[in-house]
Amino acid sequence: MEEQATHKPIGTLKISEDVLSTIAAIAAKEVEGVASLTSAPAGFKDAVFKSASSSNRCIKIDLNDDVAAIDVNLILKSGAKIQEVAAAVQNGVKTAVQNMTSIAVSKVNVTVLGVDFAEKTEID
Repeated sequence: MEEQATHKPIGTLKISEDVLSTIAAIAAKEVEGVASLTSAPAGFKDAVFKSASSSNRCIKIDLNDDVAAIDVNLILKSGAKIQEVAAAVQNGVKTAVQNMTSIAVSKVNVTVLGVDFAEKTEID
């Protein structure tokens, strides 16, 4: 007799956007050249309506049909090459989210909102 392994779902699995955001934040912080994550400045619509979807978080997740689009807002270290760091953040975030959750990531948008010059300053 031959046994067949069948995998029937016994329930559902839902992964919170907060979990995806946490995974993305950790992956972004691990990239060399990233000083910190930061909140995006509030736009007019967010300031006036103060909606629940207002983008005052460091990481924004748009999840549609089990495909995620991720926005990451960063402060870079002084001397970091912006394009290289941004590409590394995109790859790191996409890989981490897909590997840990099996949710496809369609894009990772990186916005550099500042440069931290304090870290590189040394007093003689």
